[in-house]
Amino acid sequence: MTQKNVKGTNLQVCSLNPKTGFLRNGFCESCESDNGLHTVCAEVSEEFLIFSKALGNDLSTPRPEFHFDGLKAGDRWCLCASRWLEAAEAGMAPPVILESTHCSALEIIELSDLEYHSLR
Repeated sequence: MTQKNVKGTNLQVCSLNPKTGFLRNGFCESCESDNGLHTVCAEVSEEFLIFSKALGNDLSTPRPEFHFDGLKAGDRWCLCASRWLEAAEAGMAPPVILESTHCSALEIIELSDLEYHSLR
């Protein structure tokens, strides 16, 4: 079954370098085992990385034991929908790539908010 993005079209790759997604296949797919709903494809900023680390989710420090090199500003990454929304409410939301953001993100985030923050 083809997964859909927030625009209602086929979900596009978010990033293969670094390889992202809950399944580490480059897509912000939704699956039953992903309790965090890693469905928002975002281009992370330095401000967002600092914000996320301050809230206990350090995405910038390499974790070789998990084959994770750490993110830097400009990397695209599948974020938890709830964390992206939290960042948006704090004025720290990184821009999103709508074609690569899974439609299930709309269970938590308004489409208008994603569109407002879309990478153009």
